[in-house]
Amino acid sequence: MELQTILKKIRKPCAECGEECSGRADKKFCSDSCRNSYHNKLKDDGSNYIRTVNYSLRKNRRILMELLMNQETMRCLRSKLLDLGFEPGLFTSIYTNRRGETYFYSYDFGYLALENDYFCLVRKKAYT
Repeated sequence: MELQTILKKIRKPCAECGEECSGRADKKFCSDSCRNSYHNKLKDDGSNYIRTVNYSLRKNRRILMELLMNQETMRCLRSKLLDLGFEPGLFTSIYTNRRGETYFYSYDFGYLALENDYFCLVRKKAYT
């Protein structure tokens, strides 16, 4: 009889759905789905802005990677990149070399604006 009394005292409402959850004294959720739902709501910032930007950055990287394939560098017309959906205003980092040329990177793939509407596409060298 004492065990049932103890279990009744330990039961408390689920932090997500409010249903009674039993078990360990520190249990907060009645199920894994409630636990996941609760934490997903905590991480949601109320907009898709970050998700949209990250998608565009990954898309830029994928476009540069597919064009470069196994090459270290290549020239490409700006219009070709734009036709593929590339967004030149989105990048993760900037590198300026000793000659003052500014490269814009989407993670490990980048570009340098050249004359006559060309871009020089580059792959960042891994320094290990």
